[in-house]
Amino acid sequence: MDGMHISTPGLVNSAIGAITAHIRQHELGPGDSLPSEANLSRELSVSRTVVREAFRSLAAMRLIDLSPGKRATVAQLDHGAMSLMIEHGIDTEQISVQQIYDVRRTIEVRTATLAALRRSDREGQEILACAQGMVENFDMPTQVMEHDLSFHLAIARASKNPIFAMIVGAFQGVSRQTWPVGWRSRASDAERHSMNQLHVAIAEAIVAGDPNTASQLMAQHFDESAKALLAAGIA
Repeated sequence: MDGMHISTPGLVNSAIGAITAHIRQHELGPGDSLPSEANLSRELSVSRTVVREAFRSLAAMRLIDLSPGKRATVAQLDHGAMSLMIEHGIDTEQISVQQIYDVRRTIEVRTATLAALRRSDREGQEILACAQGMVENFDMPTQVMEHDLSFHLAIARASKNPIFAMIVGAFQGVSRQTWPVGWRSRASDAERHSMNQLHVAIAEAIVAGDPNTASQLMAQHFDESAKALLAAGIA
């Protein structure tokens, strides 16, 4: 008979609110199990169809994980939902690439500062290895891009603020679309080498624990990147 119940947006939204409240009230963390559909259906006085739709909505927002035949669990924080929102904004022309670079510049100047102050030795070496990977793979732009994306995410993680890491991660989908354009739009290989060396200099400042230099160089990097995208007509 459960399948005969008609679920309405109002009921589903109420169930979503109740499930998220349950997570807060019981102080559940990543990997912890939620009550079964049957238990939640009884507790909330709604059909299992409503609970199932609420679970699906929460999974789409990356708040819970669903696996066939297993109880729903609290999800590890990630940037998936935010990434989809940003890419949707670009695709529907509600957000411009220039606006994204403006926000990224603001955030990543700060993450460079914090990484220089808070990074562990291992994190510092990881950031430096990413920058060196850009230099060493110069003739393979796709590899340079992957090292570049990893470089910025490693800095965000080293800031020890998971919100920064989530935001920087959310921008990577758009960055994969704009990075090749920015690489090609630079006037010469000398400019491309200069970009790579700037990443090494940022990494070295972070490893040296020099927040002022790290933040200044990161600001310079974003100003140069925005100029390259503007020259290509996409910023």
